[in-house]
Order: sequence, then structure tokens, then C-alpha cells
Amino acid sequence: MTTTAVSPEVRSAVRAVYVAFIALGAGFASWASRIPQVRDALDITPSQLGLVLLTIAGGSIVALPAAGQIVGRFGSRRTLAAMAVLFAVALSAVAVGYRFGVAPVVAGLFCFGFANGTWDVAMNVQGAVAEQMLGRAIMPRFHAGYSIGTVGGALAGTAAVAMHLSVTIHLLVVAVIVGVLVVRAARAFLPGAEPDPTGPTSGLRRVLATWREPRTLLVGVFVLAFAFAEGTGIDWIGVAVIDDFAAPAAVGTLVLALFLAAMTIGRWFGPGLLDRYGRVAVVRVMAVFSLTGLLLFVFGASVPMAFAGALLWGVGTSLGFPVGMSAAADDPSRAAARVSVVASVGYCAFLGGPPLIGYLGDHLTVQRGLIAVAVLIGTAVAVAGAVRPLPAGGAR
Repeated sequence: MTTTAVSPEVRSAVRAVYVAFIALGAGFASWASRIPQVRDALDITPSQLGLVLLTIAGGSIVALPAAGQIVGRFGSRRTLAAMAVLFAVALSAVAVGYRFGVAPVVAGLFCFGFANGTWDVAMNVQGAVAEQMLGRAIMPRFHAGYSIGTVGGALAGTAAVAMHLSVTIHLLVVAVIVGVLVVRAARAFLPGAEPDPTGPTSGLRRVLATWREPRTLLVGVFVLAFAFAEGTGIDWIGVAVIDDFAAPAAVGTLVLALFLAAMTIGRWFGPGLLDRYGRVAVVRVMAVFSLTGLLLFVFGASVPMAFAGALLWGVGTSLGFPVGMSAAADDPSRAAARVSVVASVGYCAFLGGPPLIGYLGDHLTVQRGLIAVAVLIGTAVAVAGAVRPLPAGGAR
């Protein structure tokens, strides 16, 4: 793309998109950092925890098929503001509800997942709009912003655990901060560049047609594989380090923070590699890093091995999700519908991942159960050709 003069409105929109990505990452990692404590308070097994975590994916899966239509009709600005409020309410419900049993947590996490899924599509669509108007590639760095948020959320969670701050106070504070910041930031989104509700991104026929596009579905499978690797790391690294490496809770959260930091570094510096070597070559090499780190984590016998494995696993996983989103949004006029489809397929990883790892954790250990991630990474390598940029005009 050719660089052109950038208006103050576009710069403000770019900053607002960064806020949206960072805040979602911080909110999600804040919850993830307290999963072991919530698990202990509820007194549930790994497989039962997997089913509880499944409700997040359930909420997202319900939201995602319609998210493209919602964004197309109401715009990413109003959609994101509404989802930020729902996200804050859901996180607050979990923060208080875990004291009363599993049911309030399940209800809160379902709404948490619904808000997360719709928010994800809205900010990626606005990110694609901002990228086009900015005149240069920036989408991977938006996703780096998400990772920066996850690192900040995980480190804050580490501090909260170390200081024995209650889950309730911690998550309530995060909910308020995220809700207020994102509602304010969404005001700077670019309303004039929203999908046209009478155009190609709307209508049931267009939605169904998008679900029949071979490349879009393959990109979805690619995103599913990397989402599984990323989501499994976020959900289970802390639990595995505490249970299987016999490490203190703060150390488990710190390993999670390292995993997220590695993803952030990969996403921040990844655009240069993508520009130089292309999407397909880079993601295949990164998959090798991911597999190496995964094997170190699964078969390592010490906490330093867990740290080393989490580092490589995080770096190797870093570019898969943003590259898939960029591929889905290659044609801005179809971005909302295609991002919705790709996200819907990809989020199936969050639907199947928690119960699968929980089941394997009951019958093996959580640490050994994570070997299942390797199968999905291999699948991503096989279908990586689908993320090659579209030719001019967005032809299939």
C-alpha cells in the first residue's frame, strides 16, 4: 500500500483500535490469571474445570455467526461500546458469583464469551478500515496490542496473587477500568468507513454465500489451529505449572505471563518478517518454534524447562491468529462477513479445547494432555497456503 497523508481522525481511530485490543487482552488475561484460585474455591476437578471454561467458548460461538451482521447494521463503534458494557457486567458477575457456586460462574462466563466474540469481530473490522485509511500494514501490531494487554493483565494477576488480593476485588476493578476506557475510545472510530448495511456485507444470502467460500473456510481452520494453541496455553499453563511442576501459584502465573510476553514480542516484530518473506513461509517456520516449545513444556521435568517451553510456544503461536484475521479482511468490502466466518470457525478451538485438555488431564496429567496441541499445529502447517494474500479485487 502507498503511504499517504494521515488525517487526525484516522490517527485517533488507530489509537482507539489499539485501546480496544489492549483492553480485551487485559480483561481476558485478568480472568485467566485467577483460574487456579476460582478452581480451588469451587473445588472442581480438571475435567469439570474444562466444562466451566467451555461456557466462554459457548458464548462466543453463539455470538460470532451473527457478529458480521451486527457490525454491518450498527457499526463497529456502537457494537464495541455495547460489548464493553456487557463484558464488564459479565466479569463482575464472575468476580462475585464464584463465592456462591458453579452456576453463577457459568452464567457470567457465557456472557463474557458472547461479549468477547462480538467485540473481536468489531475491532478487527475497524482495524481493517483503519489499516486501509492509514495506507500501510498495521493489523499484526493491533494484535500485538492485544498481547500487550494480556501481559499486563497476567502481571497484574501475579501481583494480586502474591499480595493475596481477593479474586472479587481484583476482577471488579478490572471490569470497571475496561468498561470505561473502551466505551470512551469507541467514540473515535471511523463511522464514515463502516460497512454499508445495504451492501455486500448484509443479508442472509451474503452470509450463507460467505460460509461456502473455500478459502474463507480454510483460513478459518488455520485460525482454529492457532487459536487452540493460544487458548490452551492461556487456560492451562498456570494450572499445569502449579499441579504438575509442583510450583507455587505465583510461579504458575509468571510462566503464563512469559508465554503472553513471548506472543507480544512475536506480534510486534512479526510484520517485518511477513513483509520480507510472506505470510505462508513465516507461519510455517513459527509453527516449528511452537512445536519445539510445546514439547519442552510437556516433557520437561523442571520449572526452568517450563519457562523455556512457554517462551518458544508463545513466540511460535504469535502470528497465527492475526495473520488469519488479515487474510479474512484482505478485501475490505467483505471484511465483516469474512472475519465473522473465520472467527466462528476459529473459536471452535475454545469450544473443544477446554473439555479435551480437562479430560486428558484427568486420565494423564494436564501437562501430558497438552500434546494434543501438536496435532492442531500440524493441521495449520498443512492449510497455511490459504492465508496467501488475495490478488487485486479480492477474487477467490
